[in-house]
Amino acid sequence: MEPTHLPLQFLKEEEKMFQESVQEFAEQKVKPLVATMDRDGVVGPGLIGQFFRLGLMGVEIPEEFGGSGGAFFMSILAIEELSRVDASVGVVVDVQNTLVNNALLRWGSEQQKKKYLPRLATDTMGAYALSEPGSGSDAFALQTRAKDAGDHYVLDGRKLWITNAKEAGLFIVFATLDPGLGYKGITAFLVERDFPGFAVGKKEDKLGIRASSTCELLLGNCRVPKENVLGEVGKGYKVSIETLNEGRIGIGAQMIGLSRGALEAALVYAKEREQFGQAISKFQAIRFQLAEMATQLEAARLMVYNAARLRDCGESFVKEAAMAKYFSSSVAEDVTSMAVEIYGGYGYTKDYPVEKFYRDAKIGKIYEGTSHMQLQTIAKLILQD
Repeated sequence: MEPTHLPLQFLKEEEKMFQESVQEFAEQKVKPLVATMDRDGVVGPGLIGQFFRLGLMGVEIPEEFGGSGGAFFMSILAIEELSRVDASVGVVVDVQNTLVNNALLRWGSEQQKKKYLPRLATDTMGAYALSEPGSGSDAFALQTRAKDAGDHYVLDGRKLWITNAKEAGLFIVFATLDPGLGYKGITAFLVERDFPGFAVGKKEDKLGIRASSTCELLLGNCRVPKENVLGEVGKGYKVSIETLNEGRIGIGAQMIGLSRGALEAALVYAKEREQFGQAISKFQAIRFQLAEMATQLEAARLMVYNAARLRDCGESFVKEAAMAKYFSSSVAEDVTSMAVEIYGGYGYTKDYPVEKFYRDAKIGKIYEGTSHMQLQTIAKLILQD
């Protein structure tokens, strides 16, 4: 099917070339594996290595550390184009760039950057471990404890819903040194997969984005060197909040990408499927549905792009990021649902792509801050209270 594009003036020439290269890769290398990856719940063999070789796992990492030295906006384009084919691989690239790499670029010491950024750019996946069984929207009600043990810290606890955990070699883990201090006791730690006392637990069997691994983490007397504190002791809440603001734009990109995929599939089917002697695209009811889908998608896409541009310009973008995630995840649900309806009974089967887009869309309203939490953020900022 023919990919949809924004008019050229929305993208710089280098961005357009990058977008087209990722799109070509997604069509040729990812798309043939989508059904198998969804069925088996695992990213296709060799794909992650190809992400690294193409520079998609270190878009913003400076060239001196082996990265692409690109802008945040380039990460958004990559996430969108991959998610147009499979939101599972889109979120693999999303978490690596918007959460893990960004946290290290902003908060890492020079020693940490020299040690970890070259690995993250070339061969090591990262994961971001904040959520716990009793800590979701109340992200700072953490039970994972960190104890000062001289030249190292000892971490004990359990993390849940951790994206990329099965494949990751480096984890940003949030733990509290003193629950009595509330959010001021939280600290971020760089934990390597082979640190003593660290283990990746069971992989969740999910409704959507099934190829993306989501696992629990188990920390039992896990020893972490003191030089692996990310940022300052007691400032983990700041690391988390500011990184997630950027991550929400990435989720917005994932949502507009899968919405594009669903719309394109619906357009093709509506022109091919005949009822009452003509293509169903000739019926006003179908035409109006497609028009509504395209309009919602365009609005969501512009919101995501605007938030990403503001971030790259160094302007305030927290409200725009929350709006983009909130709106794009709602649009994704609507667009993918209408796509299934346009396919009719066929849309409800796994023989056609739209049922997967529909399943994948639901997570957008849940992770990296639920839709209700985005509305809370937006309301607080517009009311200034």
